[in-house]
Amino acid sequence: MTIFATEADFADLAGRVLATSLPHEAWTHEAHFALALWALRYMPEKADPECFRSIIIGLNEAHGTANTDSSGYHHTITVASLRATAACLAERPETPLSTVLSLMMAGKFGRSDWILAHWSRERLFSVAARRGWIEPDLADLPF
Repeated sequence: MTIFATEADFADLAGRVLATSLPHEAWTHEAHFALALWALRYMPEKADPECFRSIIIGLNEAHGTANTDSSGYHHTITVASLRATAACLAERPETPLSTVLSLMMAGKFGRSDWILAHWSRERLFSVAARRGWIEPDLADLPF
């Protein structure tokens, strides 16, 4: 069950992420998608991949997580996740964010390994994929 039940919950998450005050343990797989949903609906300029990069890097730094060639921020995963989120939101433009997120978490996006249907581990976890966008090598994204 999602902890993001109301639009205010999404706004609170976004505010804490932007202020780099969200606790590390609250920065979950679900929270990543919740932030993307909020940004896409309410502040699309924040959903730009380069802006999202800055936001996540800043939060990682606040948590003491190093953003290196092997840890921290990962650009290809971020861009793919933003695209997935945008596609799910576009299918339900008037639906409350909590419902969209619940549907996403109940489906394939609820699994952190969903992305491995599109990228091989070797390609996805390469330095190039961490630093910038790398096209999938197993299957095109459907969105």
